[in-house]
Formats: sequence, C-alpha cells, structure tokens
Amino acid sequence: MERIIRDTSANPAPLGLLGFGATTLLLNLHNAGLFGLSNVILMMGIFYGGIAQIIAGTQENKKGNTFGATVFTSYGSFWLTLVGILVGNHYGFFTANTTTIGAYMLVWGLITFIFFIAVINGNTIGKIVFGTLVLLFVLLGFHFILESALIGTIAGYVGIICGSAAIYEAAAIIINDKHGKTVLPL
Repeated sequence: MERIIRDTSANPAPLGLLGFGATTLLLNLHNAGLFGLSNVILMMGIFYGGIAQIIAGTQENKKGNTFGATVFTSYGSFWLTLVGILVGNHYGFFTANTTTIGAYMLVWGLITFIFFIAVINGNTIGKIVFGTLVLLFVLLGFHFILESALIGTIAGYVGIICGSAAIYEAAAIIINDKHGKTVLPL
C-alpha cells in the first residue's frame, strides 16, 4: 500500500506580503511627507515587517519554496536592521552616516533586482511589487547619498505604490482562495 502525504498547511505568502506591504506603505507615507517618523512606524517595522515576515519565510522554507523563504526572511531582516539603524542614529549609538545608509539602500536594491529577475515569468502584480521596490531602493540610496529631500519624497510615492501592490497581492491570494475562483486578478 502506497502512502501519500499531502501538505495541508496554509499558504504563508499572504502573511509575508501583508507584513511587507503594510510596513512599506506606512513608512513611505512618512517618506512622502504626509507625517513624521513615529514609534508606530518603528514598532510596525519590528513586529509586522520584521518578525512576521521571518515567520512567513520559515513557513515557506518548510513548504520547499526557496524563493518565498529567501524573500520573506530577507525583507524581515531588512526591517529589523532598518529599525536598528534608525533607533541607533536617533540615540547616538551604532550611528551611520547618510552615505553609508545610501549604500545600504543600494545593496538592498541589488538584492531586490535578483528577486525581480526571478519573477519576470510570474504574475503581473509580482512584477509591479519587485519592480517598484528596485526603484524605491535606488531612489532611497540616492536620497541619502545626495541628501536630497526631493528624491526622498519621490521615493515615498514609489513606496506607496509598492506597498499597496503587495497588500493587493495578499488580498488577491486570500480572497481568491476563499472564493475558489479569481475574484482579484494577479
């Protein structure tokens, strides 16, 4: 008798996408100049952008999804390090100058470009998420290196699009799954 084992665990992608999307949206509303940087953004970065994404990445790993595991664990780590940089600079320990932060953002742009190449043959919304994220990191890199408020504001609006697209993708996965059909196209 052949034994068949089926994976009945939940899809972790919506958790990772919502953690990434909501945190990205919130931070970039700040970057666009709509409100100041607050503890709300930092706590969201630690718990939803950071920890929840690492949990989603761990779950993707258990499902054998290298892409999902790498993406969510990487961006969860990004959010934790970013909050560490912001808090460290604010309180004067672990300080980083704007050139170093710009380089940090450009390196994340490179990492994101790898993920963008990986989703080229995927759904449209995934291309939008990763394409706008590459652009966001490049803009943020130059915003910090050149200390340009205008580039930072433009980056904020690109980030709003990116975060919103990730939230939409999570919503589509959840809603389509619950309805058993495509309600929100990807």
